[in-house]
Amino acid sequence: MKRIFTKTLVIMLCLLAATPAAAQFNLKKALSGAAKAAQAVTLTDEQMAAYVKEYIDWMDANNQVCADDDPYTIRLKTLTEGLSDADGIPLNFKVYYVIDVNAFACADGSVRIFSSLMDIMSDDELLGVIGHEVGHVAHRDSKKGFRTALLTSALKDGVSSQGGKAAALTESQLGDLGEALVNARYSQKQERDADDYGYEFLKQAGKNPWAMALSFRKLKQMQEEAGVEKSSKLNQLFSTHPDLDARIERMETRATSEGIEKPAEAQSAE
Repeated sequence: MKRIFTKTLVIMLCLLAATPAAAQFNLKKALSGAAKAAQAVTLTDEQMAAYVKEYIDWMDANNQVCADDDPYTIRLKTLTEGLSDADGIPLNFKVYYVIDVNAFACADGSVRIFSSLMDIMSDDELLGVIGHEVGHVAHRDSKKGFRTALLTSALKDGVSSQGGKAAALTESQLGDLGEALVNARYSQKQERDADDYGYEFLKQAGKNPWAMALSFRKLKQMQEEAGVEKSSKLNQLFSTHPDLDARIERMETRATSEGIEKPAEAQSAE
């Protein structure tokens, strides 16, 4: 099993009135990287798309992707049947065979589910996670988050575009980019909007939108039951899904008010 997320690098630029020659040299390098980062702000949508593709290709190459005939892949394919696009963005799904309990969706519609998450969630609970992540894609939150993460990586070594073509990212930058994306945070409004989109997204696709509330309930249960060792593997997932109580109540109230019946499996578990 492979894990590709590196430790976060904290970069500090110290401007002093007088600095030794060596320090001045390092400062020039840092400022050069910052200048290239400023250029990255002007990246076109086409250049951003190229970076997103480079990143997701790197992720797929550096994690063990379950084969088409793998039980995890078959389950996910069956589960996501009919979930073809998010506001015009085509979706594609893969399973990473890794120990982390997580899932993510990239700006290009690439949705990656971790096998360890599938091990502990029912189909409806997984659908809720997928619906929420797809909501961030549809509202372009993932695109904005990717740009921010790209700039974070750019500040280390410099990312620029020349002649209308985005410069290729180094292995180090790709690792830092992955770390920045994992640690990305959304506003409460973005989280609510993603929940609402996920609810309607699943409903319109013929799935039971109770999945949204059920997924959050599962996360809350996992959080309450997690021991020290297990918690370390779950912290990232929890940190990207705050305010679970409020979100559970909101999704349950909506489904109940619309007269939608809770899945039988969830009812039997109560």
